[in-house]
Amino acid sequence: MFSGIVENMATVIAINKNQTNIDFTFRCPLGTELEPAQSLAHNGVCLTIVTTDGDTYTTTAMKETLDRSNLGLLKIGDKVNVERAMPVNSRLDGHIVQGHVDETAVCTNIESADGSYIYTFEYPLNIEMARHGYFTVDKGSVTVNGVSLTVCNPTDNTFQVNIIPYTYEHTNFHDLKIGSVVNIEFDILGKLVSRLSHFQ
Repeated sequence: MFSGIVENMATVIAINKNQTNIDFTFRCPLGTELEPAQSLAHNGVCLTIVTTDGDTYTTTAMKETLDRSNLGLLKIGDKVNVERAMPVNSRLDGHIVQGHVDETAVCTNIESADGSYIYTFEYPLNIEMARHGYFTVDKGSVTVNGVSLTVCNPTDNTFQVNIIPYTYEHTNFHDLKIGSVVNIEFDILGKLVSRLSHFQ
């Protein structure tokens, strides 16, 4: 489990495609603290560390992960947001994040707001998915590229988030442009409530 509080950014230094999976090698200051079998969120996707070597490490993304996320779009030199799994005795500074990306969204607008930024994202409208909790609510939580954020001005398939200067500088939000594809994980609480409502 994660909290959506990004610890650092990792840079893609190698990509090895083998049949339906992709092995990604990253360089990151956290690399020296990682060990094989540990979980690490990459742009919100929970991946298992396979090997480590100094400040570099390798992970494997399966087809299901590649189909639901933006990891398949990564190129050498790209930066991803990373977060280690949350300790049981840690404060929950963000919200409950599983590291199971639901789908991707596209950045459709970026506005400057006195040093902060307002990003608008759009995802495919799917009524059946929405019935199962795959939607956003005003002032609710959403994870964008692994960052825990508060939803503003949601519609059926769009939402906005406000990005303060600290988050802009310390995550890959500063690399996003209109048309950029991001990973989103909807709030697990909303999905649980929607699921339970089917049994009433």
